[in-house]
Amino acid sequence: MTLDLFYPGKLGSIEIKNRIAMAPLTRNRAGEGGVPQAMNVTYYEQRATAGLIITEATPISPMAHGYPALPGIYTDAQVAGWKKVTDAVHAKGGKIVIQLWHVGRISHPSLLPNQALPVAPSAIKPAGQAFTYQGLQDYVTPRALEVSELAGIVQDYIHATKCAIAAGFDGVEVHAANGYLLDQFLRDGSNQRQDQYGGPVENRMRLLLEVVQAVVDTIGADKVGVRLSPVNPFNDMHDSQAQQTFNHVTDALNRFKLAYLHVVEGGIHGGGKAEPFDFAAMRKLFKGGYIANLSYDKARGNAAIASGHADAVAYGVPFIANPDLVERFAKNAPLNEADSKTFYGGTEHGYTDYPFLSA
Repeated sequence: MTLDLFYPGKLGSIEIKNRIAMAPLTRNRAGEGGVPQAMNVTYYEQRATAGLIITEATPISPMAHGYPALPGIYTDAQVAGWKKVTDAVHAKGGKIVIQLWHVGRISHPSLLPNQALPVAPSAIKPAGQAFTYQGLQDYVTPRALEVSELAGIVQDYIHATKCAIAAGFDGVEVHAANGYLLDQFLRDGSNQRQDQYGGPVENRMRLLLEVVQAVVDTIGADKVGVRLSPVNPFNDMHDSQAQQTFNHVTDALNRFKLAYLHVVEGGIHGGGKAEPFDFAAMRKLFKGGYIANLSYDKARGNAAIASGHADAVAYGVPFIANPDLVERFAKNAPLNEADSKTFYGGTEHGYTDYPFLSA
């Protein structure tokens, strides 16, 4: 028997009705105080036929924010807002995990409490501009975190995980990709520390492993995924020995017996050209479930499942424009075109009004 995208599966203890995952997609449509609102409930509910929904990246604390109108997962009001989302998805037979996020240096004082400087492993200003409520503004030079502060960040992940449990999520995904805080520690282009959190890869991955251990201890390894992006140059990221670094990180993550590893297999968001990388070798190293992500269509997704390269495939933009993507794939139906002008911010337009096949 050959497995494909439509065959049920299991990621840790999370049973999935198919292997089509909805990738985390930042949409900047949360209500005041970072609280999910009614249209967010509708948006996720519409996509509950996915085998697994991974929510948009969700800040774990006020200092973890880096864009306008993001939902959070650290206040009672945010938990109550997300509970409406998870209840709606579960009522439709779906599974949903929340992606836990700290943006690190990819922020701006205008987005942070008391106009604080963004924090990072090292005081290296990223190229580019921040999206703020006042429009695009140049990134600032972040403040390098003191070793004494890192335990507090780990505690923020623990608190956010407890909030995720209270909000009814089926699990959590630790976001260690795409140039945000944990990725900034992993890659030597952004981490030039001289202490136990910098230098060799064993030190650079220390914070990630501490965070994952804390999250696993809080919710259980069988409900935890980790997202990595070894060669994504987005957010001014690079590593001098990416293959060596991320093979090492992958091997180290095996100790936790995670539900899955979710990998961005290349470069996204037009941040420059990704370096060559052997994702098959990295996948062979990982002993648990593997979610492949980046530019997969139905045929490539089926091939990845059939070959054993992936246990599930995450689709991003296709899920924005096609709430019923699973049905469209099953029927070989044409896909709606996504309108990039409505990706970030705005109203229900370009969010919950894409047509279903049944319409």
